Amino acid sequence: MTKPHLICHMMTSLDGRIDCAMTAKLRGVDDYYATLDALDAPTRISGRVTAELELALPGKFEAPANDEALGHEAFSKKVDADGYDVVIDTHGTLLWKKTEENESPRLILTSESAGKAYLAYLDGLGISWIACGKDRVDFARALEILAEEFGVKRAAVVGGGRINRGFLDAGLIDEVSMLIGPGIDGRTGQNALFDGRAEDSDPVAVRFKEVKTFPSGAVQLRTKF
Repeated sequence: MTKPHLICHMMTSLDGRIDCAMTAKLRGVDDYYATLDALDAPTRISGRVTAELELALPGKFEAPANDEALGHEAFSKKVDADGYDVVIDTHGTLLWKKTEENESPRLILTSESAGKAYLAYLDGLGISWIACGKDRVDFARALEILAEEFGVKRAAVVGGGRINRGFLDAGLIDEVSMLIGPGIDGRTGQNALFDGRAEDSDPVAVRFKEVKTFPSGAVQLRTKF
């Protein structure tokens, strides 16, 4: 299989929680972005919930009454770039503005259930997209298309926990880069670095590759499979 080298890079509290509002209060939050840049993975992949909070415009796309699902695999490439800001939006609901000149070009991953009107909306904004997988995004196939059609060689998955888990369960992550901030969350019900695996799942074995400390008190753990 042809795919980018895929790194999961996240900041967590000591107890492995990833809530962005919480991690923003931890010492070392600035080290997160520096360590992400140091991974040399200019394409970054995030999920719909993360994008809703941090990237997308308010509201949802309103499809016309006669809209139809795309119903087959396809992609639309608007620009060649060294890296893309990839967002997984399974059914095509998020609203966007045109990408600014100083921003990485956006690329939306949807399933084949996304509406034709939504994909036309993305085309009108000059936003690239990939549709693969019947009712949910086929992560393996999406990575193949990113590598073969968009030239992506290295990518970082940056959450949330269920997106991270999806790539993990599919065996697509090559390494994990975990920046642990010096603080404990401890609140009930908060998402973890990898979240939502089946109750009968066995632990996924990893090997530690590198440990690095920062003056802020944060610690970066890098592991490989």
